[in-house]
Amino acid sequence: MRNTFLSLSILFILFTLIGGCATSKHKSSNSKETISWIDNIFHKSVDQYKILMDDLDEGVMPYSINKDGSRKNNKPRSWTAGFYPGTLFYLYESTGDETILQEGLKRVKLMDEQQYLTSHHDVGFMMYCSYGNLNKIDPKKEYEQILINSAYSLSKRYNENVESIRSWGEIDDEESFLVIIDNMMNLELLLWAAKVTEDKELYNIAVNHANTTLKNHFRPDNSSYHVVEYDPKTGEILKKRTAQGFSDQSAWARGQAWGLYGYTMMYRETQDKQYLDIANKIASFIINHPNLPEDKVPYWDFNDPKIPDTERDASAGAIIASALIELADYNKKDSQNMLNTAWAILRTLASEDFTAENGSNGGFLLKHSVANMNRNADVDAPLPYADYYYIEALMRYKEFIRGN
Repeated sequence: MRNTFLSLSILFILFTLIGGCATSKHKSSNSKETISWIDNIFHKSVDQYKILMDDLDEGVMPYSINKDGSRKNNKPRSWTAGFYPGTLFYLYESTGDETILQEGLKRVKLMDEQQYLTSHHDVGFMMYCSYGNLNKIDPKKEYEQILINSAYSLSKRYNENVESIRSWGEIDDEESFLVIIDNMMNLELLLWAAKVTEDKELYNIAVNHANTTLKNHFRPDNSSYHVVEYDPKTGEILKKRTAQGFSDQSAWARGQAWGLYGYTMMYRETQDKQYLDIANKIASFIINHPNLPEDKVPYWDFNDPKIPDTERDASAGAIIASALIELADYNKKDSQNMLNTAWAILRTLASEDFTAENGSNGGFLLKHSVANMNRNADVDAPLPYADYYYIEALMRYKEFIRGN
């Protein structure tokens, strides 16, 4: 998506004037108006997702659209498979729509086999964003057991020499051990299972992975590498590089978002202040970056030399917004700045420049995400995790308003 957002700059100023106090004291009508605005988005999103579900093939999850507007679907084994049912459960929680719930219950069953997946690290994304959300709204022992099994499957990718979970590659690869910043997002499943089972080993695996990533993934400016490659036999670092960013030394936007969200979550679950410290530093890097647009939805990479003539990434914006809303609760000093940034992102994503008209965009909510620029894969396209974290961020923002 090219940088032709002059209208958004005007809209952003207007929204700030009208709704700016929604991130401060939320007095009287402004709080009510903001909640009403969010609820309206939820109901419109339900209408759009009913279009998405109406022509969805059996046995698949929606992923994106082709250039001609036709649907791209994925098998339940895909790392993105859990986001569709997860979003459905969020929308049911937000609106009480039974049709949405039934579609979620139907599709989540496709994930059952993945509780035993050990071929990559994303079982955390896949199962906790789907069955994890379902278990929150309708706790059942069978859902709990699926999640526990998923956590133990993920734990099999842990290497004691590296003190990390292998992201990509076969478990028994003795030459290379790849860890990506995205893997921080999968630790929530382990920490949840550790509490439920009282298995200290699961907790230690999550903490060790977070500590190793903290030690080796971050640069002095608090941006992160995408990939760190280790020797699986010694734990020695072999290389630090990118896979999806502009360059090895650049700040790939979604990678920064994963780190921000992951360490905010780690602080919530452990109360270890080193995680709060790095989350605050990542937030500062993002919020104060000179290449962050005025409307706060980032370019796909903060260091793309084509800026401003390059693509935005709505998915990175949605993840950042969701993380900042939570982080603001833990950091009173900079909470207003964090909330203002999250609010700006949400208003931008909710505008017609990023939100699709109902019936368009293949049924997805948001336009203009970037899956993998380097492979020219789903560039300037809808993506299921953009929708997922957008709805989650709106839910968190609504809850914040209610509590203030």
